[in-house]
Amino acid sequence: MITITLPDGSQREVAKGTSAMEIASSISEGLARNVLSASVNGVVVDANRPIETNATLKLHTWNDEDGKSTMWHSSAHLMAEALEAHYPGIKLAIGPPIENGFYYDVDFGEVEFSQADFAKVEKTMLELARQKNEYIRKEVSKQDALAYFTEKGDQYKLELIDGLNDGEITFYTQGNFTDLCRGPHIPNTGFIKAAKLLNVAGAYWRGDEKNKMLTRVYAITFPKQSELEDYLKLLEEAKKRDHRKLGKELGLFTFSQKVGSGLPLWLPKGADLRMRLVAFLTQAQKKMGYVQVITPHIGSKELYVTSGHWEKYGKDSFQPISTPQEGELYMLKPMNCPHHCEIFKSEPRSYRDLPIRMAEFGTVYRYEQTGELHGLTRVRGFTQDDAHIFCTADQVKHEVGKVIDLVLYIFKTLDFPDFLAQVSLRDPNNPSKYIGSDENWEKAERGIQEVANEKGLKTVVEYGEAAFYGPKLDFMVRDAIGRKWQLGTVQIDYNLPERFELEYTGADNAKHRPVMIHRAPFGSLERFVAILIEHCAGQFPLWLTPEQVRILPVSEKYNDYARKVATELNSYDIRALFDERNEKVGKKIRDAEVEKVTYMLIVGEEEQAGNTVSARKKGEGDLGKMSIESFAQKVDAEIKAMLAE
Repeated sequence: MITITLPDGSQREVAKGTSAMEIASSISEGLARNVLSASVNGVVVDANRPIETNATLKLHTWNDEDGKSTMWHSSAHLMAEALEAHYPGIKLAIGPPIENGFYYDVDFGEVEFSQADFAKVEKTMLELARQKNEYIRKEVSKQDALAYFTEKGDQYKLELIDGLNDGEITFYTQGNFTDLCRGPHIPNTGFIKAAKLLNVAGAYWRGDEKNKMLTRVYAITFPKQSELEDYLKLLEEAKKRDHRKLGKELGLFTFSQKVGSGLPLWLPKGADLRMRLVAFLTQAQKKMGYVQVITPHIGSKELYVTSGHWEKYGKDSFQPISTPQEGELYMLKPMNCPHHCEIFKSEPRSYRDLPIRMAEFGTVYRYEQTGELHGLTRVRGFTQDDAHIFCTADQVKHEVGKVIDLVLYIFKTLDFPDFLAQVSLRDPNNPSKYIGSDENWEKAERGIQEVANEKGLKTVVEYGEAAFYGPKLDFMVRDAIGRKWQLGTVQIDYNLPERFELEYTGADNAKHRPVMIHRAPFGSLERFVAILIEHCAGQFPLWLTPEQVRILPVSEKYNDYARKVATELNSYDIRALFDERNEKVGKKIRDAEVEKVTYMLIVGEEEQAGNTVSARKKGEGDLGKMSIESFAQKVDAEIKAMLAE
């Protein structure tokens, strides 16, 4: 017999070799009908895999992330089976689940696969799903695996197998389709009740531009047709909110091929928005004792060799810059932290100086493949709201707590109420990804989890998502239409201070290493603005929006008065423009609504005579007449309420 511990702490004694599905059935047949996979000792596995030792067990259904991931992984195999049915001889590469659905990279040979082919593949997927074929796992020797895919003529699978060892290769079969896969999978195809192919894109094999371009087929499945319909409505709403579309319509940013791919150009309104975000965070940081620093856009290669970034990310960076001096190499700055380490090291430090909170809106550059660039969310040059806190070990928890307070203030002010804190830890099975001693990692991981708990954050632990130098607390927010984004991070780092030999003099007059805390509440200004645009559909909060007020004279006769109103409002630090076009006021109102202007002030004969304005608010309509001073006070009170801590 073995002991199984369930999430609520209860335990069950079962025979060795009992599966998670059998345990689910013993709890409730209704539960068992909905189980898609299970976590055994924290590892997600097939629900019908035998459990051989004492274990913790969590059952996954469609209602949790691991259940969805398993469903979509299995659906990728189902789509591959349908594609092979229609296009015999295609070559399959990889087909993983993603945040919303899954994809499969396919070499279609001479066939042009397009949206016109989607419907027939979807139909075949559902026909196959209704057969309720089981996903059968089989351990395979490397020799047999190579023989199978050699006979099939699938060079991509052969290349994958070549990197595996005997004893770690498994096949999964459903119906007439067999694939190389580590799993896990749902019990059978019958769980899949709705399927939709979404789009196709090009993708280089293994992400290498030197390799062949494959066709990446994106799709999604659901256990109910109604859920698919809801998702498609969400996609339509997301298209309306696309930051690339709204950014162009609102005149915020643009791109130029002559400037270079992935290098955004901020237009006046976008620059105003960006500078206002910088001012907002700068003011909040100043209250919390941060000092501002500025570092160069380049650094010597040796700087990044010392930090470890060259070893870990050198191949993903822009190539080093050669100077006329032989052997002298510089890099476009991929990270700000090494520069900040050198600032700390530039003078002797005492324990009385700590903590030192060093902030910089630092622009960094990372090479992203052209096919991976996407508006402002994936660019090659971006500005991080970076800060590094150098402190004693005793100060770490307090400082991390203050960073969390800052992140929560930002989320409150910008209306991101729905968020989860992801505790990102090391991958215990891949220690080569990380630098530093186990002792330092254990201290850092324990510390970051304790602070998250003390702050009462709703957390989830993800192994393998830590930075190479330390664990992270990543804030995952849901926007207005339910999509999940990573916004804000705080990281505890015992390792860079070691590599840069940073030190301070303690109360005992001995030398000690500081601990380094990395934090970026926005992440990057580019990505944050993109998410903010989509979250609020371009209707920015009043304190942030580039144009708060538009003054609309009913005819050209009142342009001088409109100009006077704008000037007076500007003196109250209210951003007001006036529309001097010779258009009817109805059209001016409609145009201001489309351009997301919050307040419209209509002025004519009565307003000019009484030194008043007729106010309208987007989404609320007519607010009536009021004096210019009263309107200014109303706007000021509204903004102060939004920015209250």
